Amino acid sequence: MERHINLNEISDGKLYNLNDMVRADCGDCKGCFACCTGMGRSIVLDPLDFYNLTANLHCRFEELVSGPLELNVVDGIILPNLKMSGPGERCAFLNQEGRCSIHPFRPGFCRIFPLGRLYENRSFSYFLQVHECRKENRSKVKVRKWIDTPDVGTHETYIADWHYFLKDSQEMLKASGDESLARQFNLYLLNCFFVTPYRAQEDFYPQFYARLAEAKQQML
Repeated sequence: MERHINLNEISDGKLYNLNDMVRADCGDCKGCFACCTGMGRSIVLDPLDFYNLTANLHCRFEELVSGPLELNVVDGIILPNLKMSGPGERCAFLNQEGRCSIHPFRPGFCRIFPLGRLYENRSFSYFLQVHECRKENRSKVKVRKWIDTPDVGTHETYIADWHYFLKDSQEMLKASGDESLARQFNLYLLNCFFVTPYRAQEDFYPQFYARLAEAKQQML
């Protein structure tokens, strides 16, 4: 989900890379789960998030979207997001003790919070969202350690490639002005990147890039 905002109003005015120190460490969120409630439809998932959820929960697309996830249109593209429901609009994966039940394989948006991503020039940098986390006096931590992502270089390339593929898709559909084409392409993308199961015993990235190459052919 892309937001058009004034970075100076929501951040400390700095951009960060993997080796920078940032005041993001909230001390394991002890006694707090505010960022897991009332988030609406904003926690949008990417294909790696889906791969991790299906592999670790041993379930399929249909089980997830009929339970803890839902589908919505994001900037013209149908994508899954975490479902907020019940009193306080709690994340469906939040347990009774207010702790994340999927923390080891939580989605990327959750993993980097309270950091955000600023996309520029087919890449991105991180920024610190200063008003989002209620924890005061957060400690400094290296960005690389905070986001705690295996093979982080490959991961960052993937994140940028997925983001800009969606942007290119949105622009293609907008330029066509064809609602029928938009519906067909959306269903194709949903099936290609989310509905069709990934092989859990194999590395995600080669599987993703094979699907991405196929999807790009569909745009020609």
